[in-house]
This record gives sequence, structure tokens and C-alpha cells, in this order.
Amino acid sequence: MHPFRYHVFMCDQQKPEGVPGCSAAGSARVLDALRREVAAQGLGDTVQITTCGSLGLCEHGPNIVVYPDGVWYGGVTPADVPELVRSHFGQGTVVARLARTDADAARAEIAANRDRYQASLRARDAAGTLPDDLNQIIRAYQESRAVLTAVELDVFTAVQTGATAADAAQTLSTDPRATEMLLNALAAMKLLEKTSGVFRPTPASARYLTAGGKDAARAAVMHSVHLWNRWSTLTECVRTGTAVTRREMSGRGADWTEAFIAAMDRNASERAPHVVRAVGTDGVGRLLDVGGGSGAYSIAFARANPQLTADILDLEEVCAIARGHIERAGLSDRVKTRTGDLRTLRMDAEYGLVFVSAICHMLSPEENQDLLRRCHAALEPGGRVVVQDFILDADKTAPRSAALFALNMLVGTAGGNSYSGDEYRGWLEQAGFRDPAHVKLPGPSGLMIARK
Repeated sequence: MHPFRYHVFMCDQQKPEGVPGCSAAGSARVLDALRREVAAQGLGDTVQITTCGSLGLCEHGPNIVVYPDGVWYGGVTPADVPELVRSHFGQGTVVARLARTDADAARAEIAANRDRYQASLRARDAAGTLPDDLNQIIRAYQESRAVLTAVELDVFTAVQTGATAADAAQTLSTDPRATEMLLNALAAMKLLEKTSGVFRPTPASARYLTAGGKDAARAAVMHSVHLWNRWSTLTECVRTGTAVTRREMSGRGADWTEAFIAAMDRNASERAPHVVRAVGTDGVGRLLDVGGGSGAYSIAFARANPQLTADILDLEEVCAIARGHIERAGLSDRVKTRTGDLRTLRMDAEYGLVFVSAICHMLSPEENQDLLRRCHAALEPGGRVVVQDFILDADKTAPRSAALFALNMLVGTAGGNSYSGDEYRGWLEQAGFRDPAHVKLPGPSGLMIARK
């Protein structure tokens, strides 16, 4: 079977620093250039590009193999890519200056590299050295903290047009020596570029982490900055069984609330189209959005159904933020806010759909049972409740993101957790709902849907 004229394999294996390999030689830049150039030359239906592990010619990377021709290219740079795509993929002519033509020499080099690698593995195993993947997990906090500090200080904006470490320190009111150390580390992580002592954002950090970036996300990432201190208490939380630094949202301050809602809005805006398609809006006249945050889901449902009206239930400091989003969406006539505490508020049966997104993980099992009973009471006969949240498998070890998020609730709430589909089904049935179903969505969270 040949669904594509050419199938291109490119090594992108990550190896420890100091070890020769395609990644160290810049394979990521070549891969990006290759994908862009194939698209630019209109060859997307002709060429399939697949990343792979080591091809064995580690000292001569980045390496590319083109099938069915069996052509091996080595030492490819981004500057070579337009010629390679035009000549080989467009005209069927091999770029001779980049091609490896001595099969015996290539086979011998691959065998030698394989033997050295296996000998290294044996030596590391005999010495009891931590495996690279385990060591990376243990030390992952270092890179995370460097990025969070850069976000907190707004480093990427400070060097947006290019700045030396001294210039950045003056802008940020930070220590010059320490600032240079941080900037160098960010450059090593490929989040800054450094040329002749001048630092600038990379395309990714310019897009997401600078003020005015195309998809600026600093406000949302500040939520992770605020989570750092809470996660540092995890050991004591495991000892005691609950958060040891927890404060209610009303006591966390405007900065925390704004960052939290910005992060939730970013997630919700991405997921809202999937949710609306999965749930549907036919027959829904009124929607209650419990703990609706920025209003992203209510806005999406209202846009999908011009007859639908929505009430966002949340605390006043959150509703104030939501009203700004609603006004900018031009939906102030159909999407309203209702101030109240979702833990206690009771409503009459006036809604066709009650939507509970990213709420249940903050609550204990008993609080969720009570909430779902009140959701049942707020629905018209035949109405539906939709719970969106992390939904664990029965043994609670997957999905990985949901299992880790349970710890986020441990350090931040009195009794919150990630819950399994079986737990949600039990609560829904106890609340009087029928036919609870788990609907999987792309990404880390899913839906539980049931009908009154």
C-alpha cells in the first residue's frame, strides 16, 4: 500500500546533553522547515512526514530517510529544505550533495553506534544510575520554576524587542547578575534566543508569553505561578489528609481570582465547541451554568442556539469578570449572571439544561451528592444535567492528567478530588437522574450526562 508518493522519516530522538544526535544538531528546526515547505509547495497529499527514533548515524545528523526510494540524507539544515522538497519530492531528483551513498559505511557506523549505546546502558545499569526518564521526572521542577519566575516577572515582554541582561534587569528592577543567569537558562531551554549578548523571545514565547502576543497567555499562566506554593505543601497534605494552606476564593485576592478565571477561560474557550457538539442544544430554552466562571460555555451554547438563554451562577467577584466577556460577545440580552454560592443555592425547576463544568473536583463526595440533588430540582421534567470534569477509570490510575489533578485538589481544597465514572453514575442515580452516560471528549476531561 502506498497512500503517499513519499514517506519521510526524520530522527528527532531526545538524548542526554553532550551525546551526539539529531536533536542536538537542530532536527526540530529542520522538521519545522520541512513541514512548512511541503505545505508551501502544495505537496501535502504527496509527502507524509513521520518523526522516529535514532537512525544510527548520530554524528552526521539531522538525518532523513525517504521511502520508497530508500534515500538517506545527512547533515540537513533548514537552508537545505527548499531545495530538497523542490528537487526530490517535486521533481523526483535526489539532492546528491546531502545523500549518503555508501551503504557499507553507513551500516558499519550504525552498528558501532548501537554497540556503544548498549555498552553504555550496561555500564549505567551496573552502576545503579537513575534512568534518564526517571531523573527527568525528578528534576522537572527546575525548568518549571524558571519559566514561572520568568512569567511572574514578565521577562519575555521585557526582552520583546531585544535586550541585554543589564537592560532587562533595569526594566524589571531585578539584580543584573541573577537576571543574566535566568535569561541564559531560558535560552538553554529554547524559550529565548541569544545573539551577541542580546536576548529575544523565540516564536513560541513571543506568541504566548509576551504582552501583545498573538495568543498571549500570561494572565492564564499566572494561575500556575500561584499554584506553586500550594504544591510545595504536598508532603504535609498527604500527612494530614487535606490542604494546609487553603483559602476560599473570596479570600484569595483579586490577582488570584483574575488569573484563575483567565486560565479557566482559556481552557473553556478551547473545549467549548467540543462540548456543545456533544451535548446539543435542541429543545433547550434555558441553561443554568453552575460555577460558570468567565461565561465561555454559556456564550458558546447561546451562539449555537439563538433561542437559548443562560444564567451563570457564581460569586460576585467572578460574575463581574463574566459580565465583561458577555458584553464583548454581544450577548448581554441572553446571557445573565446570578450571584450565589453553588454549595448552598437552591432553584426552582425552570431549566432545560444544567451545566456543571470543573466544579465537582473541588467538592467532597457528600458535597457532590448534594449539588446534584439541587441540580435535579432545578431542571424541568426531561431536562438534562451535564457534568464536565476529569473522569478517572475504575482503578483511578488513568488518565494520568486526572490522577495528577487529584493532587492539585489535595493541596488546594478541603475535600476535593478527581472522581471515577462509577462514582459519578452513583451520585447521579442517587439524585434521581436516569441513564447516566460517560461521553469521552478530545483532551483531558469528559462528560457525564443524565436526564431528569
